[in-house]
Amino acid sequence: MNFEFILVEPAIEKHIALVRLNRPKELNALNLQLMGELRDALKSLDDNDEVRVIIITGNERAFAAGADIKQMAGKTAIDMLQIDQFSTWDSIRKTKKPLIAAVSGFALGGGCELSMLCDMIVASENAKFGQPEIKIGVMPGAGGTQRLTRAVGKARAMEMVLTGNFINAQEALSYGLVNRVVPEELYLDEAIKLARDIAAQSPIAVQMAKESVNKTYENHLQEGLFFERKNFYMLFASEDQKEGMAAFVEKRKPDFKGR
Repeated sequence: MNFEFILVEPAIEKHIALVRLNRPKELNALNLQLMGELRDALKSLDDNDEVRVIIITGNERAFAAGADIKQMAGKTAIDMLQIDQFSTWDSIRKTKKPLIAAVSGFALGGGCELSMLCDMIVASENAKFGQPEIKIGVMPGAGGTQRLTRAVGKARAMEMVLTGNFINAQEALSYGLVNRVVPEELYLDEAIKLARDIAAQSPIAVQMAKESVNKTYENHLQEGLFFERKNFYMLFASEDQKEGMAAFVEKRKPDFKGR
């Protein structure tokens, strides 16, 4: 399959596939096309019997620094509903094979949400995680309020979501957000090592075990995601959203009015 914004190696090692987000100039910002390509690539790898584990990564500077704000800045709430970008995220969530996020640099906004959509996270020492949507007049919409709370607890999630502040790799490890932290030059090797351990197990047992672990909170998660998305869409009817995203695009500080 030919893609513009991702690179796919279906056999980086025996039974291990690698998908690399590839918009380096934009710090791998997650536009609609990239997410569609990622969905299609994961579906193809999920159907490939030779693949047992899939690693998603970016580059040393950024896993993904967020959603592509320029694509959303002028949209209304109805526009966002009709675009239905989260159906792509729902498809990715249904990937049966284990997904490992290998994170270096920025994992912010949608990038943080994408890393949490994976089953495990290996981070480099320079990784930074955050949900800074509040700074542009919106809120996380792809699971940030839900998966982050389940990973790090209410108090820490509330602080990250309401301030937009980042946490570093060691904080992410101590909070339980990531599995391990390694030097920058080793983060992808460490993810491959973890994938190798999983790929050595029974593929059907691994898939059923993954499904079982996810069932511990899946039903409540779906209800929470629905509520999160409703509020995310509603914010596109606010003046603050227009001001926040315009300020981001224009590289200035927003002037929020609370309406």
